Amino acid sequence: MRAQNLSAFLLAGLAGLATASPLAVRQAASPTVTAPGPGATGNPGSSDVDMVAAIKAILPSSGTCEGADAPDDCRTAEQAAPFVSKSLEGFSPGQKAGVLALMGLESVEFKYKHNVFPGRPGQGTANMMMINFVTKYAIDVVGQDQVAGKGPNEILALVTVDEHNFGSGAWFLTTQCNAQVQAALTTGTDAGWLAYNTCIGVDGSIPERMAYWNRAKEVFKL
Repeated sequence: MRAQNLSAFLLAGLAGLATASPLAVRQAASPTVTAPGPGATGNPGSSDVDMVAAIKAILPSSGTCEGADAPDDCRTAEQAAPFVSKSLEGFSPGQKAGVLALMGLESVEFKYKHNVFPGRPGQGTANMMMINFVTKYAIDVVGQDQVAGKGPNEILALVTVDEHNFGSGAWFLTTQCNAQVQAALTTGTDAGWLAYNTCIGVDGSIPERMAYWNRAKEVFKL
């Protein structure tokens, strides 16, 4: 997908992240999952998946960076998998599926880690977060002293190294979405996916978003 022709659904996703706001107080950096409420349903799923294969199945174009419009941004499934796996340690299958589906869509299948259209300063990571969240994330992972006095793109550069870039989705879920949303996503249901997208500030029911989620559900046996 060429940068100047990003699809409408990607632009909608980027706009959604621009308006997203935390639904509750900040959580711990590791996932804190409460039991689903009465009546919650879903398959517990499986975490016994090969991450490279999982990424390729959910992000079908991630097997190569050949022809990428932003080759310095692009990472293949093989390159991303170790960092994604580390960031999702301790997460439920439903949470892994949700975070991977979201990052896959927002980054155009790991082809971009900074906003190219309309080119918002400081917007980026695999989670394609706006600068307010990028700044919070940077403070959490590199410290306030490293962030102080820097401009938006300089702050973004602190968290687009692979380790932090592919940890951004996990960070957002566990720090910017409340325990109810985290638990809902654990169920692996469409309702959990929709709740997660609502936390981000977007409509998870649009076909393009559901396509990523449906592939992720299949991979994690949800």
